[in-house]
Amino acid sequence: MSDSGHWIHQLDPKLVHLWGDIGISYYGLSYVLGFVFGVFMHRLFRKHGRSPLNAEQEEVALYAMVLGVLLGARLGYIVLYTPLDELLRDPWFVFQVWKGGMSSHGGFIGVVIACWYVSRRCGITLTQFGDLMTPLVPVGFLLGRIANFINGELWGNISNIAWAVVFPRSAPGMPLHLIPARHPSQLYEAALEGAALLLFMQWRFWRTDAQKYPGRMSGEFLLLYAVFRIVCEQFREPDAALILGVSRGVFYSFFLIAGGLWLIARSHRLPERPIVPAPEAPPAPGPKRGGGKKRGA
Repeated sequence: MSDSGHWIHQLDPKLVHLWGDIGISYYGLSYVLGFVFGVFMHRLFRKHGRSPLNAEQEEVALYAMVLGVLLGARLGYIVLYTPLDELLRDPWFVFQVWKGGMSSHGGFIGVVIACWYVSRRCGITLTQFGDLMTPLVPVGFLLGRIANFINGELWGNISNIAWAVVFPRSAPGMPLHLIPARHPSQLYEAALEGAALLLFMQWRFWRTDAQKYPGRMSGEFLLLYAVFRIVCEQFREPDAALILGVSRGVFYSFFLIAGGLWLIARSHRLPERPIVPAPEAPPAPGPKRGGGKKRGA
């Protein structure tokens, strides 16, 4: 505890240290667990006849989403958050993923591209596949924000509330007793963008008929995420230069709000589309049995 009575963040970002800065990080583990959850839940969707994808198409979707999320989040951070002069000084930073730097808004772009590819490959509409992903994605936000907190990064504004946290990384080299406490905004985002959004989208998927209206769940997902992100940004210290007087997280969220409202309005004009589960691919023929002599006894 600090002199002010606030908890001092001293968590190790690595779950396991292998060599130097290389090891198993909580942030990397959050991505792995997020994808594992997605596969588990989608198989549950298939079991209950709530997915238009079969097992083979599920595998295609998994690879596409992994690439879309990772490449989109990384390139999004480079384009949307990294100053040009900093990038010119160290262009290899693009590949130094172990130093951090992933953007959720960039991840959205990567996911949209991946969804477009999967929808074309599997013969379904983009909105149908997007609606299928909305109950799965919030887990990634939940685990990722918890990992941000463990890493001691993306801290909040200075505050004296009882649950404020002293983040030593917010003032490198400064004595601990002089470092001001801050909002644990990472946990606020985990609660809203992660847990609350997850519960809402799971409820919409399982307990309502929203899936019959392609694009409705995708629109609600984008709208709610953007609103939650804007709320949390009020407690978070901007990690890049402002745009038009607001943080980049708020500015980019306005585009998600516009996209979400458009999808919701569009879904009201389309006819209902029942869910048609895809037929499973026939099993590969096995080796013929019989006709040969037994060996041994």
